[in-house]
Amino acid sequence: MGTRRSRSEHATRAREFDAFVAGAAGRLLHVATLLTAETRARNPYAHALLTTALAHTYAIRERGRDEDPYALTRDGLALRFARTAWRHRTGRGGVLGALTPLERLVLVLRLYEGVPEEQTAALLGLPEDRVRAVCARAVAVMRAGGRRAAA
Repeated sequence: MGTRRSRSEHATRAREFDAFVAGAAGRLLHVATLLTAETRARNPYAHALLTTALAHTYAIRERGRDEDPYALTRDGLALRFARTAWRHRTGRGGVLGALTPLERLVLVLRLYEGVPEEQTAALLGLPEDRVRAVCARAVAVMRAGGRRAAA
């Protein structure tokens, strides 16, 4: 009897996760595509990042932790991107291709996802004033049409 209940709970959690993925995958893929500076039509790194982040979220939720799956996946996506940012130094035609990986990460979290400055700083292990400065610099580059001012 205990085995049936655990199978039933597992099946319920799997259905809940499938529903979450069906509803959030599009937005999360867009986040990953912005981070990797790829285009919508060609974004293999974004797909790989998202797949890994979703697998991690599923594993965490299977252990019984009832955290917000969207925030968990978004944060996992951001951290995985930060660890592999050297692969995404230059843009591949994406909208944010003129930005550095850190600028893309901060800009996407702060402005696209609306993550508060304090939370972004804590997630990335940076001081809040550094997050503020990186975000301001990224916005300035984007306003200048993707051209960096000569130093």
